[in-house]
Amino acid sequence: MTNMIQRTCQLEINVPTQIVHVVGTELKVIVDRNAPPQSKFFSIKCSPNVHYKITPQARDRNADSYPLTPNAVLIVTMDAVSKTANDSKLSVRYFGEKTEALGDALLHLTAVEISLDVDADRDGIVEKNNPNKGSWKWGPNGHGAILLVNCDSETTNKKTLDSEVEEIRKVSDLQDMSKMILRTNGPAELPEGYKLTMHISQTTSENVRVFRPRTNAPKDNVWKNKLLKLFLKDYIMVVGTDMLTQKVPYLGGKTELEFFVEGLRFPDKDFDGLITINLSLLEPCGKGFPETPVFTDKVVFHISPWIMTPNTLKPVEVYVCSTDDNHSFLKSIRNLVEKCGYKLKICYEYMNRGDRWMQDELEFGYIDSPHHQFPVVLDSPRDGDLQDFPYESILGPDFGYVTRHALNEEVSSLDSFGNLEVSPPVTVNGKSYPLGRIIIGVAFPTATSGRNMTQVVQDFLWAQKVQAPIALYSDWLVVGHVDEFMTFVPAPDRKKFRLLLASPDAGYKVFKSLQNNGHGNAEMFPGLPEAISVNEILSDKKLQAGNRYVQNCIDWNRDVLKKELGLDDEDIIDLPILFQVLEEKKGARAVAYYPDMVNMIVLGDQLGIPKPFGPKVNGRCALETEVRSLLEPLGLKCTFIDDFAPYHKLLGEVHCGSNVLREASPFKWWNLEL
Repeated sequence: MTNMIQRTCQLEINVPTQIVHVVGTELKVIVDRNAPPQSKFFSIKCSPNVHYKITPQARDRNADSYPLTPNAVLIVTMDAVSKTANDSKLSVRYFGEKTEALGDALLHLTAVEISLDVDADRDGIVEKNNPNKGSWKWGPNGHGAILLVNCDSETTNKKTLDSEVEEIRKVSDLQDMSKMILRTNGPAELPEGYKLTMHISQTTSENVRVFRPRTNAPKDNVWKNKLLKLFLKDYIMVVGTDMLTQKVPYLGGKTELEFFVEGLRFPDKDFDGLITINLSLLEPCGKGFPETPVFTDKVVFHISPWIMTPNTLKPVEVYVCSTDDNHSFLKSIRNLVEKCGYKLKICYEYMNRGDRWMQDELEFGYIDSPHHQFPVVLDSPRDGDLQDFPYESILGPDFGYVTRHALNEEVSSLDSFGNLEVSPPVTVNGKSYPLGRIIIGVAFPTATSGRNMTQVVQDFLWAQKVQAPIALYSDWLVVGHVDEFMTFVPAPDRKKFRLLLASPDAGYKVFKSLQNNGHGNAEMFPGLPEAISVNEILSDKKLQAGNRYVQNCIDWNRDVLKKELGLDDEDIIDLPILFQVLEEKKGARAVAYYPDMVNMIVLGDQLGIPKPFGPKVNGRCALETEVRSLLEPLGLKCTFIDDFAPYHKLLGEVHCGSNVLREASPFKWWNLEL
């Protein structure tokens, strides 16, 4: 058996047939078909560069002819390209019982090489005729080309996503696309009627576009061909939206024609991210009849998923809002960022319109391919007054944008991206997640009612595949975000990080220790109208009952995280944080009683932590002292930031009011074992 591509060819008696043969394929000729009546034998003559074999093997009748049987098949190959069209011949002569000739069938053969090529081995180079180019496989030993969604914007005036424009607006836009090369070798022209076409399916046309430079310069005018590529009008769309097929030029000789492939959509519930592009050689069938494909080459791409970046990756730029009441907070953030040596981007009031929740409006991630990589901001469907910021101020050259619109769903607080986090890399029961796992908050699984992240966003997150999401229970909170009770910080040992969890039990332990050591009259919120003594806090039975409930909720999530992230108790640090439960129309929900220290900003080994305003012992905040004792042994440096008035009182903290663009992971997503 052969794995070589075959095509079947018809013979016509006494009528020469033109055949374009693609080197590397086989021409299958059914000798008995259309043979003259009474034919019993046949003989073959061919040009030196034409090779054939007969199956089943048959003995010659008289050294140069073969018995004609109903299943006699001629397999023809050519191993060198033609210099001119129809320069090779193969003839079949039919005989009766005697030696008289009953008729001849003649093939005029033109041999060409045709290869549609991509970077199937993922090394940044478009290699020739990779045997795996027509399929896609995950893993370090995988194969298949990679495509980026062209979701940035090369223009700064009248900003539009590049993927929304059916033309190439700047030469730099080509960098966001994957290169595909049509390599051909053969005579100056194909025989009359033959042509090459590129084609895609109707479904694929929604997800991809292919461009090429015009080729209308004289073939011998090399410099002019190169010059043409500099002008944007000379890049034309070959296939894409509403254009499923188009003829592509055969340039003659040994030539390469570059194509630029543009991704239009991220993987989603209805799209697995795979894209197939076909190139066919069409053969004429006579006037009034459509051409038929006699050879098809195909390539497969996988769209890069959108990938989130965990706290353990290096920061690049910190984002924060300026409002009329957060000047002190902003100064503290600026000082911390400058100390760390990172960039700071401030969203001013004309843009934020008083919406200070930078974490809730957007989430940073990136897309990656062997030839190019750039950050992409995911815009939340919450659409508060910050809604224009991601599109107007972040989208730009090599900074992409994606969003999901909840058209038929009710958007709740759980759709804000304080409710969207990602773990550092983990291994769970032998399965590796080198890009970490996405974490979202939803309603409790058995709840008959409750708030959930909209399905359209959940579908998008699950469809990216490379950071298999985990759903936690966060609807017990008034705001309902996972960043209110958990975060990750880098660590030098074990799994190279720690999970920090809010813990009412740890909080009460601190307060009871203070009371036992004679500090029961020390005040929480010293100097503020909310001041209350340790003794008063510990005697508040309603507060205690509420925190028992909160601890149960957090413990439920703790167990899920331990299982889904492969964590031991030694990988988790409990921070002393109390909550208070408020009665709402839809039930009791919790908020942080004092600034929620787990809701911090992580900048390498520097932590910006909400200042808790805890009871002071010897002039030092007992809660700050406890947190330092837990985190500083890991080499982490704690800076406590006063966010009480502009954030905590509005049910948010430092993390809610800031965001961090981080470097991409060094791990390449296509090497993931799925």
